[in-house]
Amino acid sequence: MGTSISAEVDYEQRGKHSGFLRVPHSVHRSAYGWLPIPVTCINNGDGPTLVIMAGIHGDEYEGQVAVSNLARTLIAEEIRGRLILLPMVNAPAVEAGLRTSPIDQGNLNRLFPGNPNGTPSEMIAHYVEEVLMPLADYSVDLHSGGSSLFYPPTLLRGQGANAEEAKALIGLQDAFDLPYAWVFTSGGGRESSARTAMGAANRKGVINVMAELGGGGEVTPSILRRTERGLRRILHSLGMLPDYVPDATLGTRELNAKGSVYAYHPGLFEPLKSIGDDVDIGEVVGLVHHPETPLSEPDEITSPYAGMILCKRAMAPVVRGDAVFQVASDSADAKAGGK
Repeated sequence: MGTSISAEVDYEQRGKHSGFLRVPHSVHRSAYGWLPIPVTCINNGDGPTLVIMAGIHGDEYEGQVAVSNLARTLIAEEIRGRLILLPMVNAPAVEAGLRTSPIDQGNLNRLFPGNPNGTPSEMIAHYVEEVLMPLADYSVDLHSGGSSLFYPPTLLRGQGANAEEAKALIGLQDAFDLPYAWVFTSGGGRESSARTAMGAANRKGVINVMAELGGGGEVTPSILRRTERGLRRILHSLGMLPDYVPDATLGTRELNAKGSVYAYHPGLFEPLKSIGDDVDIGEVVGLVHHPETPLSEPDEITSPYAGMILCKRAMAPVVRGDAVFQVASDSADAKAGGK
C-alpha cells in the first residue's frame, strides 16, 4: 500500500538537499494543509545508505541537536554513499515539547508499522517503515529519557538474526563507543512484531541500533558531544566518512535489562541511588514523601532486582505506576568473558 506522504527531497539526486516530508493534515484552518517533517539527504554515489533519526519522542533533545548539526556541517564531497537525516520525525510532538503528538496523542514509537491512511502519527510510522527503511542498509534511532527519565549515554541493540548481522551490530556498537550498551536477549529479526522504529528496521532487514542519551527535558553538553563523536565514528566505520580520523576507543560495558522499579504511592520522590550504583533485591532505593501530611513517614521504594541503576526518574512528583529506576546487570556474554 502506497504512502500518503510526499517528499520534497529526491533521495536519488546527488548532492546535499533539504526539504520536508508533507504529512496530509486537513483541518478547519487549512483544508488542504500538511505537517512539515524536515529531512536532509546527502548523496555522493556509491556506498551504503544510513538513515539517522531523532525526535520520535518530542521531548528528547540531544539527538535532535546532533542530527541537525550533522545536516548543517557535512558536505556531499565528504560522504561516500547516502545519508538520510531526520532530526524531528514526530514534528508535532517536537514542536510541543511532548513525548506524544498533541494532534492525535500518538506515541510514534508504539505505532509501527503504521497506516498510510490513518492519523498523522500512523502515516509517519508507515512512511518510515515502508519508504525509508527499504532504502537503508543501516539506521540509527536517537532517543533520551525524555522529560521523566535520565539515562547515561547508552546504545541499544539486538543480537542479530545471523552471525553476519551480529558482527555488524557489534561493529556499530564499537564505533558509537558509548559507556553502556543494553543488549536485548530476545525478539528482533525479520519476524519482529515490535511496534517500534527498531522493529520496523528489523522487519526490513536493516542493521540498526538505538541510543538513550540523557533526558530530564534538557540538553546535556557532555552527552551531546559524545553523541556527535559517536555518529561521526559510525559514518567512518561504514566507509561513509573516509577522511575522518577517529580518536581512541573508550570502551563499552554491555548490559541486559532486568526491569523497572515503580512508585506505589503518590508524593515526592527522593532517590537514594544514582546511575551506576549497585543495588540488591529488597534494598531501599528511594522514598516517597508526603508534604501535605508532614507528620507522615515517607513510603519506602524497594528494588525487586539486583544489578546496577541504568536510568533514574528526573521528576520529583510521582503517582502509583511511575517508573523511578531501571535496573540492569552485566550481559551474559560479558560474564562469560566476552565483550
